[in-house]
Amino acid sequence: MARAKLTFSAPVTIALDLLEPSAANVRRVKPQMSIESLAESIARRGLLQSLSVRPILDEAGAETGRYRVQAGGRRLEALLRLVKQKRLAKNAPIPCLVKSSGIEEEDSLAENTDREALHPLDQFRAFQALADKGQPVEDIAAAFSVTPAVVRQRLKLASVSPTLLALYEEDALTLDLLMAFALSSDHARQEQVWEAIKQQRWLQSPQHIRRLLTENTVSARDARAHFVGLEAYQAAGGFVLRDLFAEDDGGYLTDPVLLQRLVNEKLEAEAAAIRAEGWKWVEAAEDHPYNVTYRMRPLTPVTPAFTEAEEQELEALGNEHDELIGSLSDDEQADAATQKRLDLIERRIAELETRAPVFAPEEVALAGAFVSIDSDGKLCMERGFVRPEDEPRRAGDGTEGDDAEDFEGSEAADGFREDAASVNSEDDEDDMAVLPERLVADLTTFRTLALRDAVANDPDAAMLALLHALTLKLLYAYGGHGTCVEISAHGLLPTVPKDARQTKPGRAIEDRTNRWKQTLPDDERELWGYLVELGQEERSALLAQLVSMTVNAVAEARNMGRNRLRHADQLAAMVNLDLVEAGFTPTVENYLGRITKAEILAAVTEACGEETASLLVDLKKKEMAAEAERLLAGTGWLPAPLRGSRPKPEAEPVVVACPANDDALPAFLEEEEAAA
Repeated sequence: MARAKLTFSAPVTIALDLLEPSAANVRRVKPQMSIESLAESIARRGLLQSLSVRPILDEAGAETGRYRVQAGGRRLEALLRLVKQKRLAKNAPIPCLVKSSGIEEEDSLAENTDREALHPLDQFRAFQALADKGQPVEDIAAAFSVTPAVVRQRLKLASVSPTLLALYEEDALTLDLLMAFALSSDHARQEQVWEAIKQQRWLQSPQHIRRLLTENTVSARDARAHFVGLEAYQAAGGFVLRDLFAEDDGGYLTDPVLLQRLVNEKLEAEAAAIRAEGWKWVEAAEDHPYNVTYRMRPLTPVTPAFTEAEEQELEALGNEHDELIGSLSDDEQADAATQKRLDLIERRIAELETRAPVFAPEEVALAGAFVSIDSDGKLCMERGFVRPEDEPRRAGDGTEGDDAEDFEGSEAADGFREDAASVNSEDDEDDMAVLPERLVADLTTFRTLALRDAVANDPDAAMLALLHALTLKLLYAYGGHGTCVEISAHGLLPTVPKDARQTKPGRAIEDRTNRWKQTLPDDERELWGYLVELGQEERSALLAQLVSMTVNAVAEARNMGRNRLRHADQLAAMVNLDLVEAGFTPTVENYLGRITKAEILAAVTEACGEETASLLVDLKKKEMAAEAERLLAGTGWLPAPLRGSRPKPEAEPVVVACPANDDALPAFLEEEEAAA
């Protein structure tokens, strides 16, 4: 027996003022899309879906001519909002489907559940179709109650390679990964990256995809990019690859060569401006080597003295101020004119008395400056350093003439010090010259023995002599000739990484050293008297600084020095050295990019566990190092050479979870609730 064919009632129009909401409508929770937005959509496009209604019956079961809206209550509310705004007649004809059979709640529930939300890809393509037809981004945003930024993001997603969009449509690619691929506009490159990672699911993370797409670029957060400025880079013809889905709206500079040229040009321009101040030399570089100021004398700027005219002005202003104040009684307030004049006088006096310190012109002619970029991309200008060879020569200090040289560490230096130690007394030099040399040597040997014995019994004098010798050798350009204490010391390290000067301890050491150099007397012959007058606390601080400058815990291939390194461990334990607190974290540059893949995996295993490390096994060396840097950040893990010989305390490994693929849509892509 054949089934009867379905028949449907034709839609009818019913005056709006004859419609009322039904208590049987199952929708109770307020949806995401507001009634105001729905009303604007209806006003723009008309009513795209009829209302489902039932006739209202009287007590006798007869129709009253009014209807309850069982499905479409929000549309009814939006229509009434338009009536209230006088944009729609209160009796406007509304297309409705009239039902009299079945259950109201079932019809309402079915309308809200028997439908499928629009796939995000269809949404992207629809936005693209509107843009292709000439509709501006701002108009599209206004029409669908979203921001222009959201429209641009959806258009960017629609522009991804059709191959990848097809994978997204088949759920073989998550939205997070699609957003990462949208960083590049090069379809071939997008597909190339996908081919490289499609067989390894653990490689399919947004961070890894972005890193592969930008491996030949420079991040907009790089210090060089901040220094040059994105506007200047773009004005020079550079292109910035924008990531519309990045929170900081940064990007990637695609022309590193152009960026480097702009950095060099800007540094040189800044250096030229400083040279114009009269400095003897100016060195400009992105970063200067550690100990670049070693053996240089830092200058101390001083507040310039008042000119005769300024002194007269100050005296006149002070007298006028006193007269104005003196003309007022104790409880009398100054009138407006008097108060205004007093304010002007006080401001001018403050201007004269608070002038910025400057370097003396004669010192500027001897000294130089360094120009560089700090870690934040700001210009770093360090003025006022005198090189040893530019120091004024003093008669009798052993460094006169054009052939003066730095004697530190040389055999000539030892001989020079020996000769100087034996004949440096200016008062007795003539008397000793008439005696036989051997006799002088014998006599002074006895004096030396007696002096050694006396110093051994006077710890304070011994510490002062040590402090004097170390200060001369480490903080004076040609130090070491003016002491009888033959202790060799220098502040140089056997090897120095490029960025050592920018590290936290490197900056602290340099700042502290320069402060002491500025405090000590310029003439090394005045140092002894200065140290004698120095307080015990200051002496201890200076000694600690000088001893620290001689510490060498560097493990050298040709000079392992096991006893020296063992002592370094003991010293580190005494001062509670914490290298994590000191600022070390393993990066591609300082560690991970310089070891083997096996060693990288061992590091991640130790810090994060075997499961996390296994995700990196099939990566290439460069990508493995970059992922390891991200995983090790914040774990406190240190390479073996930084742990010393002390046993490492046992601790549970910090397991760092890998980024998970999240199929949920971000807020900006959630489909607006369909009108119901």
